[in-house]
Amino acid sequence: MSSRHGFETRQIHAGSTGPNPEKALNPPIFMTSTFTFDSIAAVDDVMSFRSDDYVYTRGNNPTLRLFENRMADLENGVGAVAFASGMAAISSTLFSLLKPGDSVVAHKTLYGSSHSVITTLLPRYGIRSIIADLTLPGELERKADKNTKLVYFETPANPDLSIIDIRQIAEQAAAIGAKVVVDNTFATPFLQRPLDLGAFAVVHSATKYLCGHGDVLGGVTVSKDMDYIHELKFGYMCEFGGTMSPFNAWLLLRGMKTLSLRMERHQENAKKVAKFLLQHPKVSKVLYPGLTDHPGHETAKKQMSGFGAMISFEVAGDLSATSHVVDAMKLPALAVSLGDCETLVELPAAMTHRGYDREHLAEFGLTESMIRLSIGLESVVDIIEDLGQALGRLS
Repeated sequence: MSSRHGFETRQIHAGSTGPNPEKALNPPIFMTSTFTFDSIAAVDDVMSFRSDDYVYTRGNNPTLRLFENRMADLENGVGAVAFASGMAAISSTLFSLLKPGDSVVAHKTLYGSSHSVITTLLPRYGIRSIIADLTLPGELERKADKNTKLVYFETPANPDLSIIDIRQIAEQAAAIGAKVVVDNTFATPFLQRPLDLGAFAVVHSATKYLCGHGDVLGGVTVSKDMDYIHELKFGYMCEFGGTMSPFNAWLLLRGMKTLSLRMERHQENAKKVAKFLLQHPKVSKVLYPGLTDHPGHETAKKQMSGFGAMISFEVAGDLSATSHVVDAMKLPALAVSLGDCETLVELPAAMTHRGYDREHLAEFGLTESMIRLSIGLESVVDIIEDLGQALGRLS
């Protein structure tokens, strides 16, 4: 599909190679583990990559390929690799771009499992992890060493919603011979396209907004380097075995048809919730890039077409007081995920980021009184009313 088509058209049609079998409106789900051949000569053509036919779903599958092609189109990449989960995509991408003796610079605020892979798992394989605050001018040059080959970050970051200037970091990384990988889960390609700003690869937990309905696990990596995509797929995804189910790929294709509509409503609700929290006397801090006092507001305006629907806020009091507020909420579901139709709430220090050193939470942009909201598609009046009654329980 041509890039002249709008995002809304591409999220429904991109990646298709022709009419569906039996003139079906929706693509079929190819629930098969293996594929057959007409001859040994055909086997040789496929195994030598002279043919794009299929061998085994762990390597390729028509439903997976359609999802990958659509994601590559939406992120303005040339190819994509689907994975069984977001962490499968992240960990495989990191291992594919680093080797023993290399170092990786990562932003200080990351999803807990990503932080664990970078700070605990990679060093076991001789890869040094360097934690930096990439929102600070000149931080990358100060922290990188002669072996730095990769810079990894989320923007907006989970859970403090810090914003990192992708183009600036990409230019600085290129100057030292390093590649940039950006986790675009919070923004989605509807609001932000890191590859256009100089990133080498972009990763997603497709479980979240791409799916949008809380019924899929999946991950994906997209790049503008087709040779790298080939290596990532056959040298890492296939060998590590983190293959996405064709059924999950089909569910993702279904969910992505409404991505733009959902994101517009998600962030419309989020703006109103953020303003309500900002004015509430029991709330001590609100972290949302759409607020003009957010430190990354101007950068977000420059590189995003909207501010998303994730909000973190703090209440006056300790972890016990914060837990009391969360337990008093009736409409939001207490859960670790995000990006669903339902509004979700969690305490990062006790849930998604519990692996962080509790004595040094502040150094990573976290506190025990931080509450993270994934604003859903319910009536915003109902969301705000429920947050108000929960905050009203504080003495």
